[in-house]
Amino acid sequence: MRLNHTEIAAIKKATDKTFGPQADVMLFGSRVDDTAKGGDIDLLVTVPYSVDNPALSMAKMETAIIMAIGDRKIDVVINAPNLNKGDIHPIAQKQGVLL
Repeated sequence: MRLNHTEIAAIKKATDKTFGPQADVMLFGSRVDDTAKGGDIDLLVTVPYSVDNPALSMAKMETAIIMAIGDRKIDVVINAPNLNKGDIHPIAQKQGVLL
């Protein structure tokens, strides 16, 4: 996994602040591959409750992470009971690493 301890801590803190302590966050995509280079930070946030404004929640989380670790391309995907699942959800769950 190509994230350092500071980046992981910032992601976990932003997840907790945005979605609460019941949320889990997984890293997926190219950053999971230790042999790859570059790539954005792809995150899957799973919550056991409905998310009323997913776009605002994603933006808040991305902003909190960027403020903590610097300007990076971050993609957040939310897995919540009230949201439709896209093609990316099963891929993220299959290759994701829990942070």
